[in-house]
Parts: sequence; structure tokens; C-alpha cells
Amino acid sequence: MKAVILCAGYGTRCYPLTKNRAKSLLSIRGRPIVEFIVRKIQLVSEVNEIYIVTNHRFYNDFKEWWESFPATTPIKIIDDGSTNLKDKLGAIKDLIYVIEKESIQEDLLVVGGDNLFSFTINGFISFANSLRPKSLIGVYNLNGKTKANKFGVVKLDERKRVVEFHEKPAKLNGPSLVSICLYFFPKEKLHLIGEYIQEGNDTDKIGSYLEWLTKRDEVYAYDFKGDWIDVGDIDSYTEAICSF
Repeated sequence: MKAVILCAGYGTRCYPLTKNRAKSLLSIRGRPIVEFIVRKIQLVSEVNEIYIVTNHRFYNDFKEWWESFPATTPIKIIDDGSTNLKDKLGAIKDLIYVIEKESIQEDLLVVGGDNLFSFTINGFISFANSLRPKSLIGVYNLNGKTKANKFGVVKLDERKRVVEFHEKPAKLNGPSLVSICLYFFPKEKLHLIGEYIQEGNDTDKIGSYLEWLTKRDEVYAYDFKGDWIDVGDIDSYTEAICSF
């Protein structure tokens, strides 16, 4: 299994903190956000390599961090070539770029580079293996802590299959169960990402792909318990500093 951490965005909602620094490299208790994610992934024995995809502007910053990090799982930093907002690839094109560049033909664990969480992901991987060849997404119940419509809102059936997925809906109906940027895509389903792009769909948000995918294939969800913060703006970054 390979893991991809998506770190190629420009974090404009965190300006001025991210004007000259990648959001995933912002510090929490003296460590960059991406390091918290990598340490969680390294606990998953099935993962044999971690790819961190970033833009050209911050590529050397990630390399500098990587060179001093005591990794127990091989890590490769990938430059997607983007230099500014106008030529950014978007999450989906970044993902397919890594898949094609590295000729990935294994199961794929995908994690957003601004995800901070207290829980381990081993149970998620075990559940994914029991479902194969189905895709699995991580979900989290916000319980009214923050606005669910900032995320992809999901509805599940009794078997934990995703029966509805709405990316940042204008209105909410029912529980605030949201998709966090943590996904398992089995090798048998990786070709669907290419099909999604070929159809001319939105390549900026990975949630848009999941909304498309749930209408075409079986997708299941794993409900995480514990602390989770999506570091999307300065307020959530401040919350992360206080919580982690």
C-alpha cells in the first residue's frame, strides 16, 4: 500500500501565515502539521512508502523538513510544478499526477495535508481490507461543533455504505456527519480517478470526486472517534494550537 499526503495548495484562507510558508508546514508544538500526519501513517504496517505532493514554490521547504525527519517509512517529496494559484493543479490532478508519475498499482491511502487528528488509522485500514475492492472514506460527527456545510456531508445506511454525499451543501438536513480528507482507494478502483477527470469534472476538490464516485460505485464510511481539526483558516489553526 502507498500513501499520498496532499500538500500542494496555497492556503489563502490562512494568509498572512501562509504567504511564504506551506500550510502543512505551519508549526504545532514545535512540529509541522505534516509531521503529525506522517507519524500516524507510519503506524500502519501495510504502508510501504509515503508520497508528499507539494507545489514548486514550497518544494524546497518540504525537502528541508524531510532531510531532518527520522522516517521509519520511506518518504518521497513530489513537486507538481505549480508556482501560484493560477496554475495550481487541484487535489484530484495532484493525485493522478502522483499515481502516473510513480506508476502506482497498489492500494492507496490518501490524507489531506491540513488534517490533524488524535486517533490512529489502523482500524480504518482493517475495515478497508475487509471491504475490498470497495472504497472507504473517513467520516466524523461534528455534533454541532462547527458548520458541517464547510465540508462534504454524508448519509449512511445501516451497513455504513454512503448513500448520499454532498460537497459543501447550501442547506443541511439531518446529522452533521462529514467526510474528512482521509480515504482508501483499492488498486482495482484507481482507474476511476482518470475517468472522472476525462469527463471534465471539477479537479480542485477531492470531495467533488467522492460525490461523483458514490453515484457510480459502492463507497463505505468509517466513523472516527477522538479529536479532529481541519486546519482551513487562522481560527482553526489557533484551535489546533490549543488542542494539540
